[in-house]
Amino acid sequence: MNSKADYFARYEAIAAVSQRMLAAARRALWAELTDLQEEYRTLVDTLIEVDAGISLDENDRLRKYDLVRQILADDAAIRDLVNPSVARLSAFFSARRPVHVLKELFGAR
Repeated sequence: MNSKADYFARYEAIAAVSQRMLAAARRALWAELTDLQEEYRTLVDTLIEVDAGISLDENDRLRKYDLVRQILADDAAIRDLVNPSVARLSAFFSARRPVHVLKELFGAR
């Protein structure tokens, strides 16, 4: 990856895959989501190698910021769709002390 165009093409590809992942999560297509996660990881791994080597001006930084913001928003929405039971369990734990939770969940004495 030698140019800013290539650099931003990678960010845009990651953003596109994150949007496809969100669409798959909204439709509960878990196998598709898993496949897309592999594609996403591959793109991110290759970007990490060159991210520090690219010099960005103010407009470039704003463009990158917008793409990263979109990717993170998609990620948060995906997690909300994939993990509703985790969110409920987290709320359950935060509202009670661990000993009481164990007693309630497992009937421990």
